[in-house]
Amino acid sequence: MNISAIRQEYSLKSMNINDLSPNPLSQFDQWFKEALDAKVIEINAMTLSTLGEDGIPNGRIVLLKEVDTGFVFFTNYQSQKGRELEKNPFGSLTFFWPELERQVRIKGNIDKVSEKLSDEYFLSRPIGSQIGAWTSPQSTKINSREELHSRQKEIEKKFENSPITRPPHWGGYRLTPNYMEFWQGRPSRLHDRVCYELQENGDWELSILAP
Repeated sequence: MNISAIRQEYSLKSMNINDLSPNPLSQFDQWFKEALDAKVIEINAMTLSTLGEDGIPNGRIVLLKEVDTGFVFFTNYQSQKGRELEKNPFGSLTFFWPELERQVRIKGNIDKVSEKLSDEYFLSRPIGSQIGAWTSPQSTKINSREELHSRQKEIEKKFENSPITRPPHWGGYRLTPNYMEFWQGRPSRLHDRVCYELQENGDWELSILAP
């Protein structure tokens, strides 16, 4: 298998810095709507990268659930990413939408969202997912899937006659950006790249980057 011979020429669209919104969150919203219209698969899937306790970056796919002043996702606070964010509350997100030949990179600080927001989202989840949040000791080693199934039955019995409440170890995070980069694929690898950098006065500075 000749992996080096795999190539994709990008030619769908172009990007001009003068056509972009002065605010990167507004620009993201525009691109996200275009991705929705293009029926991008797993449109809200994003790579969350955090810094491991060993100093080595860790990346995994999580799902974007809301965009307000930042980018909101939910997880187990005791998971590997939760432990890493406790020690180093910074990270990055990467979206790749191949149907539009676009990528968005985001960096910033990551904080827990309010308990109210976590409660609201938890209660909106399917019951199976609510049970799953109680069942899984995320990122810890287990002996077998049977161990999980046994734990699942215990949780189902516990909440058999009462509402399922949000586990205290589960909730949301928000990445508040200080850097965002928009990438549009172009022919001959001469891609369009524009970055937004947050200034001390709260304004965003736009720059063109070489591909």
